[in-house]
Amino acid sequence: MKVADYNDSVFINCPFDDQYIPMLRAIVYTVYRCGFFPKTALDEDDGSDNRLSKIIRKIRDSKYGIHDLSRIELSDATWPRFNMPFELGIFFGAKNLGDENQKRKNALVLERDKYDYQKYISDLNGIDTKAHNNDPEIAMKKVRDWLRTASGRKTIPGYTILADQYKEFIRHLPTLSQALGFTVDNIPFGDFLDLVEDSVTAQSR
Repeated sequence: MKVADYNDSVFINCPFDDQYIPMLRAIVYTVYRCGFFPKTALDEDDGSDNRLSKIIRKIRDSKYGIHDLSRIELSDATWPRFNMPFELGIFFGAKNLGDENQKRKNALVLERDKYDYQKYISDLNGIDTKAHNNDPEIAMKKVRDWLRTASGRKTIPGYTILADQYKEFIRHLPTLSQALGFTVDNIPFGDFLDLVEDSVTAQSR
């Protein structure tokens, strides 16, 4: 896996449960295909490194951040999940209180339905969130359009190309996973990243 610098790194702040996997895979693929590198809490596995320190380090090292707040809702235990807004707060803190490099940060805030965030984080009033309706294809388009605008890079492919190539990747994913000794449902995240990176490299030629 290639090592990305600050200007090419995108921190992804989202749920990591099984139900969210289709969304996460679509977002990761989009980030790679647009010429950037995704950074998440799943990238590393160091028992001596606590999760919060890892997240702070990844936010510090990433110019861009994707923050999905769609899971701030009551769970079976009646408690909302606040990890995502907490990490968004760290990102905002780095952008507003950090050095000149950190002040260049740019964020995409996703939610399921437009303006849902006003119900639980009124301090965010005025920001332009993007709604994905829990649809991976919509999320891909929102991420693609944001990266194109935020970076100004003309090499980012149009959405039709991106969507068609992602469908091709997903079609081959079971075979690619099997070749590594996994099923498509249990492939570790690091191995999945390698498959995406290799596929995107081949598709971009």
